[in-house]
Amino acid sequence: MAKLNFGGVEEEVVTREEFPLEKAREVLGNETIAVIGYGVQGPGQSLNMRDNGFNVIVGQRKGGKSWDKAVADGWVPGETLFEIEEALQKGTIICYLLSDAAQIELWPTVKQYLTPGKSLYFSHGFGVTYKDQTGIVPPADVDVYLVAPKGSGTSLRRLFVEGKGLNSSFAVFQDATGKAREKCIAMGIGVGSGYLFETDFYREVTSDLTGERGTLMGAIQGIFAAQYEVLRSNGHSPSEAFNETVEELTQSLMPLVAENGMDWMYANCSTTAQRGALDWWKPFRDATKPVFEQLYNSVKSGEQARISITRNSQSDYREKLEEELRELRESEMWQAGTTVRSLRPERS
Repeated sequence: MAKLNFGGVEEEVVTREEFPLEKAREVLGNETIAVIGYGVQGPGQSLNMRDNGFNVIVGQRKGGKSWDKAVADGWVPGETLFEIEEALQKGTIICYLLSDAAQIELWPTVKQYLTPGKSLYFSHGFGVTYKDQTGIVPPADVDVYLVAPKGSGTSLRRLFVEGKGLNSSFAVFQDATGKAREKCIAMGIGVGSGYLFETDFYREVTSDLTGERGTLMGAIQGIFAAQYEVLRSNGHSPSEAFNETVEELTQSLMPLVAENGMDWMYANCSTTAQRGALDWWKPFRDATKPVFEQLYNSVKSGEQARISITRNSQSDYREKLEEELRELRESEMWQAGTTVRSLRPERS
């Protein structure tokens, strides 16, 4: 493993230099990788592994939109695309990439096909960590591990096509064969990870649930809404409020952060912007840190898992979800966003 220095803190990670793709192919050369689910992570991971030369099949319910999407992506019914149970039977590595709620529902079926020596692969520690609520308890004679890309399956695929990689965490929960760690890392390389950092199932799920509810989605939406509403209530137009709140951040500043870091972005803004940012970042930190602590404690206690399982398992969940998403989609801020994006000039 390579050692990286994070501001004086050393961490061991796996890069593609010490664990090249050729080695990953060798480790998994006799495996049939069955990707169960073709929703958020399934397409990106399966397509990247296929393009990297692994033996991959997809298991999906026939007749639905995801089945049709898989066919459109080049998976061939009866050859590389199968009904779920047939894929489970054929697979030696079962990539369980359904939603958390769907994993709970399908688990009794999946468990039947986890014969000794097989691997059960996740991209989220939820089902195993909260086993008292999910009922997902893997048999003792199979390997259980995860690779969790730090982004959506869409981003994983896009970066792969561009010749880049999305960083991922990896963890081994159960090593029945003595080869789980090596297979786990090989899977991480196979799906197109930039580098791999080690965690465990519990830390993966607690950090992930906190991040989703925090800076990745929940907190950023809340901050966007707060600033937009303050600007609008003080007479600024929708264009001005949206551009200053969202467009400049996502189109101008965040790409600079992604490229070279927050400090570099600060250094390449006006001195007026620098001064304001330096004066105000600590008040924002102090105001929001208690919320993040409350959020993390709710995740740690299992309350967020309970809420997610309860609501996502309701028969009318999709209808209720659509109503909540419609509230966001039809808000003035995101209606303004639709208009602003439509006016971005095309590159000539």
